[in-house]
Amino acid sequence: MSQNLLMFLLCFIILVMVLLVVIGVYVGQKLLHPPRKPITIRPEDNGLPVYDCISFPSRDQLNMKGWYFSSDKHREAFLKQIDEGLDTAKQEVKKLQPLKHATIIFAHGYSQNRLEPHLPALTLAKSFVQAGYDVMMFDFRSAGESEGILSTVGLHEQKDLLGAIDFVKKHEPNHRIGLIGFSMGAATSLMVAGDDERVNAVVADCSFSSLPDYLSNNLPRWTRLPAFPFTSIILTVMPMLVKESPEQVKPIEAVKRYGSRPLLLIHGREDKTIPYKESEKLYEAAVHPEAELWLVQEAGHVRCYAKDRASYCGRVLGFFDRYVGKSPSK
Repeated sequence: MSQNLLMFLLCFIILVMVLLVVIGVYVGQKLLHPPRKPITIRPEDNGLPVYDCISFPSRDQLNMKGWYFSSDKHREAFLKQIDEGLDTAKQEVKKLQPLKHATIIFAHGYSQNRLEPHLPALTLAKSFVQAGYDVMMFDFRSAGESEGILSTVGLHEQKDLLGAIDFVKKHEPNHRIGLIGFSMGAATSLMVAGDDERVNAVVADCSFSSLPDYLSNNLPRWTRLPAFPFTSIILTVMPMLVKESPEQVKPIEAVKRYGSRPLLLIHGREDKTIPYKESEKLYEAAVHPEAELWLVQEAGHVRCYAKDRASYCGRVLGFFDRYVGKSPSK
C-alpha cells in the first residue's frame, strides 16, 4: 500500500471521527435546548378565574414564573357571584369540598411548560382546587416564561422545584405539600422529595428510574439516530456541555432515601417514550409499606389522565386525601 493511500485513509478516518463528534455535539445541544413553548391558555378559560401570577427564585437564583390557585379564594369568588345573583355559580359551589390546608405543586415534563397541554394540566388543577387544595403550577428553567437557557432533564430542575417549595412554605407555612410530576417532572419530584422532608407525598406519573441507564437504552427515540455510534458519543459530550454528569439523576436512589413517606407511581402500559418497567423498578425500591403502582391499560406517555379522567382524579385525589389533605390540627 502506497504512502499516499495510507495518508488518504488516515485523513478519511479522522474526518469521519470529527464529523461524528460534530453531529454528537449538535444533537446534544439540541436536546439541552428544546424549543420554548409559549403560554397560550389562561386559567380563566378553564373555570379558574381567581389566581395569582407568581415569580420566585430557584435555588440558583433564576427567576421562575407560574400561577398559584387558592382554594379559599376560589370559593369566595363564587360565593360572591351567588350574592350578585349569578345562578351558574351555585353549581360550582356545590362541587367544592372543605379546605385541605395543603398545596399540590405540579411539575411538568421535558420540552413542555406548566400547561402540559396533552393532560391538560389546568383541567386537572381545577379538580384539585374544587377538592379543597391550593395548587401551584410553574415553568421549569428554559421553559414557558421562566428564565434559563438549558434543560437538564432533572439535574438542575431540582433547584427550581426546591424554589417552588420555598415559596409555598414562605406564604403558607402551615400547609402540607404534595408533589405531582409528569415524566421529567416526576423524576425531579422524586429526587427532591428524597432529600426534602417538607414534602409529605408524591405522585410520579411516567418517571424514569435512572437517567444514565434510560438514555443508554432509549436515546435513539429522542435523536432518531442509530444507537451505534451516536449514543456513546452524545452521552460523552453532554456532561461536557452541562458541566455536570447525568449520573446524578437517579430517582431510584432518591426513592430509597424517601423512606416511609407515601408514594403513588402511575404509568401507561403503552408508553413508548419511557417504558412502564421504569416505574416497576421504582416501586420495587420503595420503602413505604403502602406504596402504590398503578399501570393504566392502553395509555401512552403522560396519557393516563386523558385516558380516564374520572378514574385518574379518583385515584390521585384519594391518595392525597389520605396523606396530605389533613388540617394541621389533626
